[in-house]
Order: sequence, then structure tokens, then C-alpha cells
Amino acid sequence: MSFVIGRGADAEPRQAGYLGQYRALDGSEGAKLHVDLDGPHAMLIVGKRGYGKSFTMGVVAEELARAPGVAPVVIDPMGVFGTLGDGADGDPVPVEVLDAPAVSADTLDPRSWCSLLGLSPESGAGGLVWQAAQESSTLSGMARHVEASDAPADAVRAAVNHIDLADSWGVFDPNGLDAAVLSGTEISVLDLSGLSAAPMNAVCRGVGEALYRARVDESIDRLPWLLIDEAHTFFGGVGQPALHTILTRGRAPGVSLVLATQRPSAVSEIAISQSDVLISHRLTAEADLEALTAAQPTYMNESLDERLPTEPGEVVVIDDATETIHAAQVRFRDTPHGGGSPSARELATTDY
Repeated sequence: MSFVIGRGADAEPRQAGYLGQYRALDGSEGAKLHVDLDGPHAMLIVGKRGYGKSFTMGVVAEELARAPGVAPVVIDPMGVFGTLGDGADGDPVPVEVLDAPAVSADTLDPRSWCSLLGLSPESGAGGLVWQAAQESSTLSGMARHVEASDAPADAVRAAVNHIDLADSWGVFDPNGLDAAVLSGTEISVLDLSGLSAAPMNAVCRGVGEALYRARVDESIDRLPWLLIDEAHTFFGGVGQPALHTILTRGRAPGVSLVLATQRPSAVSEIAISQSDVLISHRLTAEADLEALTAAQPTYMNESLDERLPTEPGEVVVIDDATETIHAAQVRFRDTPHGGGSPSARELATTDY
């Protein structure tokens, strides 16, 4: 019986995904290592650029796409996960890529609207936006509410301009994404490439809250897995509250979160401490090492930075559910990896 991260070496036939193989001290491959896909988990995948963190998240996504009873949703800031549906070897991976995902404006509370638009709630324009968000669930309704106020003209003009800015992002729609759309049999890839941090955070907030509420209300039967690449982009922005809700309260309704980042020091302490599975590729930045070391479990007999791998694809897995640590080599992807760096040599027309 192979070991299952998040569950241990039990014999109960629950579903798991093939992550890779154990890595021996001499670098050779050992027995297969799997990750539990049956119950909810909070997973953090870290590693410096070029060492495979997004690749590893793609492996997890492939396994989730073929697992029954789950609803995987990928938030893709770089536009690299659309390849999940391309040229799969063996069983095909069912994928729906959404190039222009949008959420309802009332996903954000009034204070979050001020934060999203960079307005102080105490300012004239910020106060108007706050009031408008309380009264209307659409951007057009918010703009009408502001224009109908008897506030000073400069405050009205500034508030309307900021609402128009949000409208120009194209990520707000009264009929935007909901949990029913995202809980089908296909893996949903939300391509946010081309958007700046603010609208990406708005989509993340809307999707995260929709999936969580749907499971609390039991309006969807499949268990959602929200996978987020470049996760540091969504901490400190309006997306953070939804992620913290899933991290701290997602287990009971069955909502899982997978975060991948090259900057663990830029995600919140909650994101690190609440993760029951940590997959670490190579890290060298002092701040990132310190962030992980601060949350290092007591059952580790040596410093985490002494266990970190040095080669792409190699990982150290800390499984808090079973209080075990594993050195592994992540398996090859079944689908093309869209996150690799381009080569000037390969693009050049001159022969070398």
C-alpha cells in the first residue's frame, strides 16, 4: 500500500491522486506517493521561480479533473493552465477555459469597494461609493445612486469616475459566475491574464465566496477545490477575506484550497499555519525561508531549510494530518506545461 498524503497508509479505498515517487538519499526513485482527494484540504505549494511549483499544481489539477465528486476551479493569473486540455496522454482531462470570467458586483461589501478602488471610506468619493454599494448590486445602479446624491460635484465626479474604472475592467456582471456553473464535471480554468491585481482580486473574492456559500447552503453536491497560482497576488487585496474564510472554516462544508507561490513571505501567516499539506520546492530568499521556518511543526527534528531540495521537480512534503515528512520527485505531467520560460535560442531564425 503506497502512502497517501493527508491520510496515511490506510487500506480504506478512498480516492487519491498520484503525485510522484519517493526520492532516496542517493536521488533514486522509490515507491509511489499519492495525495488524498477524498476529503477537504488546505495545500500550500512553494518554490523559487523555475523549480516547478506551477508544474506541481498542474499535476494536482490533472488528478482532480479525473476524480469523481469534486469540482476543481483554477484561478490562472498568468494564462498557463489552459494547456490542461491539450494533448493528454491516456485518459483525457476535461477542461473548460473561461477567458473573460466575471462576478456580480454585490460580491464585495461596501468597505471592500473602497479598498478595491483605492478610496478612503472617510473621503467624499469613498463615502459615496460606500453608500452606493449598500444600495445597489450593480455598477450601473451604483453610478446612478451617486449621480442622484446632493454631494459636492467634485466628490460625485470622482466617485463616478472610479465606478467607471471598475466597469472598464470587464469583470463585473449581474449574471456572473456562480457555484452552479463552476461545479460541473469539467475543471474550470479562469484565465485572468491581462488583468491587473485589483480586478483579479475581485474575481477571486467572488469565486471563493460563491463556492464556500454554496457548500454551506448545500446547493451543490460536488466538493469544490479552488487552485490559485501566484497566490501572493491575492493576499493584502480584496481577495484575501474569501481565502481566509476557506482556510479557517472550509473544512466543515468541504471546500479545499491549493495555493502556489514563489513568495511565501508575501502570503498571510494564516495561509501558512492553516495549510495541512505543504509542498516545498527549492527556496533561497531569506524572507521566504523565515516565513516557512516560523510555522515549522514541532515534529520536525531538523530545520526545514536543511531539508529543502536543490533540483527542479524535487520536493519536500510536510503532511500535518499524519505529522510526517517526505522527500519526493513530482511525476511528469500528462498534459503540456504552459508555465515554462521561452527560449531566445529556440525563437531565433538563425542557426547556431
